[in-house]
Amino acid sequence: MQKTINVGVIGCGEATQILHIPTLRELSDRFRITALCDASPTVVDGVGALLPDATRYHDSSSLLTDPQVDAVLIANPNALHAPTAIEAMHRGKHVLIEKPMCMTLDEADALAEAEAQTGMRVQIGYMRRHAPAFEEAVGIVGQIRQSINFARVHAIIGPNSSFVNATSTVIKGDDIPQSVLDHTTRETNARLTEAIGTHERPRAQVYNLLLGLSSHDISAMRELLGMPQRVLGAAFRRQGMFYNASFDYGDFICQFETGIDSVARFDAHLAVYAEEKTVRVDYDTPYIRHQPAVLTVTSANTPFGITTSSGHQSRGDAFVIEWKRFHEAIVNNGPIKTTIADARLDLEIFQQMMQEM
Repeated sequence: MQKTINVGVIGCGEATQILHIPTLRELSDRFRITALCDASPTVVDGVGALLPDATRYHDSSSLLTDPQVDAVLIANPNALHAPTAIEAMHRGKHVLIEKPMCMTLDEADALAEAEAQTGMRVQIGYMRRHAPAFEEAVGIVGQIRQSINFARVHAIIGPNSSFVNATSTVIKGDDIPQSVLDHTTRETNARLTEAIGTHERPRAQVYNLLLGLSSHDISAMRELLGMPQRVLGAAFRRQGMFYNASFDYGDFICQFETGIDSVARFDAHLAVYAEEKTVRVDYDTPYIRHQPAVLTVTSANTPFGITTSSGHQSRGDAFVIEWKRFHEAIVNNGPIKTTIADARLDLEIFQQMMQEM
């Protein structure tokens, strides 16, 4: 019989409602949602009505004292991730932190110190790295690493509302207390200034997008290719909504490009071009569940042709796999691939990119 982990959810916004809560309910043999927290009374009460057995809180510190909580999902604003996670660990709670883990290198070091002091298990929410197609690609690329000529990491997407509004009902509230909004703004601006020297657009927009969408891409790039030697160059346009970078891998370059426009599509992929084989992983929007990543392998076939295979091992949602592995880490001391130390490397790359910009 599986051990059931009691989960407290801190931050009940869009991603929590569409992605995490359905996943946890799907995994009811492993998890039970026992507490909810959101600064908006409308949101926490609306979500709570769907989970009547969960205790409702309006501040995270109160939830973290709840003895009926074994682990927490941290999905509140980015600037609050680190302090909330550190408090959770010291309260004896295991932690799954939605990306980004935090906003600054000092915060990453403080998280690592708390983890070492408390012994709690901490996993960072890079769900793309749990996709079976991606993990299969990592194995293939490892075998052709010496013959890679070029790589590309690409993410040009439309607004999330293009997918969310047509498929989901999200409970929203405009009743967050002004004092909470002011505190969050101050903390966000302070962390941005610490990280990049300013909280003003457009550089702040670039960094926020790096922490958001691009944290998935950079994290996956590192697992697929390793840590780049350096950033050869980086630039942004359109007030920080589009940017690119070139990463030096010694014997090849990885081109990175990201942007958000108004076209209702999700065009995100990683591609590796080796001498006799191309390996590509395509992702679709996570806001429509159970859309698997797709692996495509194109190989040389005689001097005159190619062979292409494309598909996926499973329709299983990457969020489901992510949460199953978090359960295994807590119950059986299983390994965690998306650790604090691992996620810190993304912040190092972000810092280098911002310096080039």
